[in-house]
Formats: sequence, structure tokens, C-alpha cells
Amino acid sequence: MYLAEVETRAVQATEVPEVTSCTVKWDSWPASTISHHGQACCEIAREWMLANDFSQLGDAAALTGPRWLPKKYPWGPSPWPMHWCEAVGRKKLDCGAHQAISQELFTARGVQSRPAQFVQQFSEEATRHWGHKWGEDQVPAGWIDGDVIYHEGCAVTVEGDEIKLWDASAGWWIDPQQSGGYGALLSVRILDPSAEAPQTLSWGGRQLALNRWNTV
Repeated sequence: MYLAEVETRAVQATEVPEVTSCTVKWDSWPASTISHHGQACCEIAREWMLANDFSQLGDAAALTGPRWLPKKYPWGPSPWPMHWCEAVGRKKLDCGAHQAISQELFTARGVQSRPAQFVQQFSEEATRHWGHKWGEDQVPAGWIDGDVIYHEGCAVTVEGDEIKLWDASAGWWIDPQQSGGYGALLSVRILDPSAEAPQTLSWGGRQLALNRWNTV
């Protein structure tokens, strides 16, 4: 992952950085999706997830983040591809599974949510530890590159073109006021194949172009 090699230029009409040449390791990665066998096994598992979310939400606002999900299924190695009937029975789920399930939960609540991909910086000590854990479970760790990682979450619509970024594994909203340091968000890409280009969303005063990496 070499963020210095991401070339950008200003788009005067929107003042949004447009990525013109991207060598990000994860540029071709799609957002994670959970498969469905088309049978009762997956339908029951999916409905259980939705019913559990409805129960946990109670009288809270629909925009409340589903914090119960990473509490019940802590972040950890997950084999892919994954089906609903497999996801519901696992003890741990990775960020891709957390994101995909959270998308379903927000949608069921009537909230618009799009898959969001993140590049974050930690420390090589931390990423070595995570790589070791993934290796123990014989799960590929292509989401790690040095001290930076690929991560997934949700871009949840608040009103109009305003969004909030939900870290579905950490169980919190990402602060748009980035100051660097451990866990800093370096780049974000919000995916929406149906969006007409160019289209942007507002995140804490920042304008993010859809379907491309935006340096934070």
C-alpha cells in the first residue's frame, strides 16, 4: 500500500480530490457480501439477525449503530465465501461480515446505507499480531500491508447527501476530524454502482466522491 503514489487533482466544481491514478493494493477489491443458499437454512439465519436487531434497537432511533453485532460476534478471522447460515453460527466475524450484515440491518430499518472501504494506519507490531492470528486460522491476510490495513464499514445517510461512517467492527461512528496517529483513516471509498458520476456525499464538512478513493 503506497498512498504517496495516489495521484489526485482538484475538481473545481466540487473541490473533491479525484483519483486519476491509483496503485492502492485494494483498488480492485469489491465490498464483502454474504451469500444465500436460496434455502431455509440461510433465510432463517438472516431473519434471526434482523429480528435480533429489532429487539436490541427497541425505542432507539433507526440511525443508532448496531453495537450488539460486534459484541456478539467479536472481530476476528473469517473464511470466505460465507453464507448466512454459516455467519450466524460463527464465534467471530471479520470486518467484511460485520459490514455486510450491518448493511442488511440498516436497510431493514428503512435507513439508506452504502458499503464503505477504508485504509487505516496502525503500527507494524499490531499488524504482525493480526497477521499471526489470521495465519493460525489459515485465513489469508491480504488486508494487511506493512502498517496499513484494508477495512470495511458503512456509509449511512443522515439526511440529503449527508452521511456518517459506521465502523461495524469497532461499533462506533468514525470521527471526520482526523488528526493522524494510531488507527487514523487515510483513505475512504464509498461504493454505489447505481450512482451517476460525478456524485459526492458530505461527511463532517468533507466532500467524498462516490466509487473512488478519497484521501482524508
